[in-house]
Amino acid sequence: MDLRYTDAVPSDAEREAVDALLGPPPSGWEGGAERTDEDLRWAKGGASAAKDRRDQLLPALHTVNDRVGWISEGALNYICRRLTVPPAEAYGVATFYAMFSVRPRPAKVLHVCTDLACAARGSATVCADLTDRLGPPGTPAEGAVWQESPCLGLCERAPAALLLQAGPEAPSGGGRTAAGDGTAAGDAQRHCAVIAPATAPALVAAARSPRDAPEEPPAAVAVPQAGDPALVLLRRVGTVDPESLDDYRATGGYAALRRAFALGPAGVIREVLDAGLVGRGGAAFPTGRKWQATAQQADGPHYLVCNADESEPGTFKDRVLMEGDPYALVEAMTIAGYAIGARQGYIYLRGEYPRAHERLSRALAGARTRGLLGPDVLGQGYAFDIEIRRGAGAYICGEETAIFNSIEGQRGEPRSKPPFPVEKGLFGKPTAVNNVETLVNVLPILEHGAAAYAATGTETSTGTKLFCVSGQVARPGVYELPFGADLRELLDLAGPPERLRAVLLGGAAGGFVRPDELDVPLTFEGTRAAGTTLGSGVVLVLDDTVELPRVLLRIAEFFRDESCGQCVPCRVGTVRQEEALHRIVDRTGAAAAEDIALMREVGQAMRDASICGLGQTAWNAVESAIDRLGVYK
Repeated sequence: MDLRYTDAVPSDAEREAVDALLGPPPSGWEGGAERTDEDLRWAKGGASAAKDRRDQLLPALHTVNDRVGWISEGALNYICRRLTVPPAEAYGVATFYAMFSVRPRPAKVLHVCTDLACAARGSATVCADLTDRLGPPGTPAEGAVWQESPCLGLCERAPAALLLQAGPEAPSGGGRTAAGDGTAAGDAQRHCAVIAPATAPALVAAARSPRDAPEEPPAAVAVPQAGDPALVLLRRVGTVDPESLDDYRATGGYAALRRAFALGPAGVIREVLDAGLVGRGGAAFPTGRKWQATAQQADGPHYLVCNADESEPGTFKDRVLMEGDPYALVEAMTIAGYAIGARQGYIYLRGEYPRAHERLSRALAGARTRGLLGPDVLGQGYAFDIEIRRGAGAYICGEETAIFNSIEGQRGEPRSKPPFPVEKGLFGKPTAVNNVETLVNVLPILEHGAAAYAATGTETSTGTKLFCVSGQVARPGVYELPFGADLRELLDLAGPPERLRAVLLGGAAGGFVRPDELDVPLTFEGTRAAGTTLGSGVVLVLDDTVELPRVLLRIAEFFRDESCGQCVPCRVGTVRQEEALHRIVDRTGAAAAEDIALMREVGQAMRDASICGLGQTAWNAVESAIDRLGVYK
């Protein structure tokens, strides 16, 4: 794309899709069919109005991609005119995300996961068979095109695939509709299908007729403990209709919000502080301190962002919560917004989670209808609403400041800190960012009190934790255990393999544990003392049939692909790490020593100098495999 507009024009379908999101163009200057005499006398809006519309860029790209299957030059031109965005900048955003295409492709795209959990369960065989039947990745066949994909968050049913089909009833981009209410248009399930466990014949059949694909099982299938009365965060999953607000309220829903209004904002923050709740995304920062710092900022407005872009390979707990108990997230966000003084919240949702998008959209609509969101929540004079913004396939957008850029219509690249989000976050205003699991922990804190909550777990890791167990286990899924349980106890619940080789904790950014280290306590401090990390709760179990050098190579490829390229240490370092692993993947001993030394040097440089956690942790798993498991010796 040029810095200027071209002569390319959108198709009728593309124009209709954009206008359904943004409303009809107000003038010829903003995409109208022709400029009237009034348009030629003056141009309204200007830079300030354009800046206010920039955040609709990602939803607009989504709505065209959802309708047609790809984003043409004409469509991009039209979006740019509607939003007053330079075409080169919009092109940079459109090409940043893996789920978008600026080249023609079929309306049906089959994403076949080749990441860690699926690779451990035979995705390579599936891809080889699919290549024989449909041709190499990227080759149109059967009215569809298939491509290899990083983790789809379906690890409990590995190997997995996701079929997305563009069409007039595809889900909206997740931005404000022409009505301005932030609701979604269309049925998010109508044009998607999950095929898991995936086989080549099943994938070919789904590509031919997506509507004939097997129906996706309920979220409870991913929770082997479903129905256990000891569960806290997962207690409703599988026992309550996730689409029924009445069922949610009958099982204690919205009791926590009523107590929040009784306590007041400062009282809510004090309860969260006293409970000892820390972030569940891996950094383990005290949630109460984050909320307090945001609430104390004089600048406004304040914003709340739910990070639902769980893209760490092997992670799927937030997906299960959103699909199985969506009203819990809506209530928890309302409480968090009240505590920090926010009037607007955003859910930044993985683009690969269509069912979660559908469930959350319906929950938000139901909550608005019943006065649980909107201008006067529960008649308390507090105004709060939530909008869903869909990601589009970028691991880096799980970083909190990259989320801000993505929502604002920029490339999803991390920002330098300071200033920190509590000072200058979304739209340059004070913002609190928490993931789904962290937020839903607020409900039991307010329902039962901080002291009761803190009585579970350990002194510094309070409450319960969700663990995503996948790989070579008999019962993969999301497990909920009190902090302090050990890894052996968790594996006994999931059914470990007879010949355990290693366990990867924390995902691609985590570290390996040997079979003789299963007594490590599953707490933030316990895993840290053992030289590994709890991370987001990934527990990938590998037996001795898995080739660890190939696993490490896949991790390196993942970080190379997902690096945003903004900083040199990460952009270059992830490539050099992958190159070294390619050279030594089938070598051992002295032949590998030189490349291992090179990787140590590169890994330390990434850890010390990268701008965000992606580069800082890209060497972790490889380093732990070399040092703890003796790979390449």
